[in-house]
Amino acid sequence: MGTVETVETATETESVEGGASSPGLRERKKRRTRQALLRAALRLFTERGYEETTVDDIAAAVGVSQRTFFRYFASKEEVASCASRLAESHFVEAVRARPPGEAPLDALRRALMQSWDGIGEAIGQLLPLEVHLRFYQVIESTPALLAAHLRRATELEEEIARIVAAREGLDPADPRPRVVVAVFGAVMRVTERIWSANADADLAALRALTASYLDQLQPALTETWRTT
Repeated sequence: MGTVETVETATETESVEGGASSPGLRERKKRRTRQALLRAALRLFTERGYEETTVDDIAAAVGVSQRTFFRYFASKEEVASCASRLAESHFVEAVRARPPGEAPLDALRRALMQSWDGIGEAIGQLLPLEVHLRFYQVIESTPALLAAHLRRATELEEEIARIVAAREGLDPADPRPRVVVAVFGAVMRVTERIWSANADADLAALRALTASYLDQLQPALTETWRTT
């Protein structure tokens, strides 16, 4: 079991020069409380299971009330998806930043690898990276989380397809961006599922597996598979 992490809540102000609470101090307290709730939630989800963990359990692990939890997160699903949404936003921004001369599939691949270069540090500011990575196993084994994860993946594909269409100067109704993004997303989904089944899965293994599967994409789609 993870250790209990106690924080001062944002409502517990600290006197500064005659009783006034510094705005910077309050914001730091809020950030610490939010991060503590996120870390506690994902640890409990990986240790006990998502369905078996309640909001009260998460709040108690941090030493705050249920009411405090709901100041920061609307639901268990929101706290469960927080780190994943951060990773997704890094990927979106990396796609936007790719030079216009790259072919769409190359741009997606390089954007993904680029976003992974910084995502470990960004996630690490919220919670231990290994907790975030282990949580993917919980997603795969929890129907409610998997459904939410796939829904977000669909929304992400739509956003990326619009970006690809814009960078290629295409009409939004052109099907090619959606086809390319859908194929790329399918490779990512297969990779994610196989990688998360490995008990020793880490970010380096995910990168290597993704690169390997993307290398096989064109031959798998265009070449004959028969060996005899």
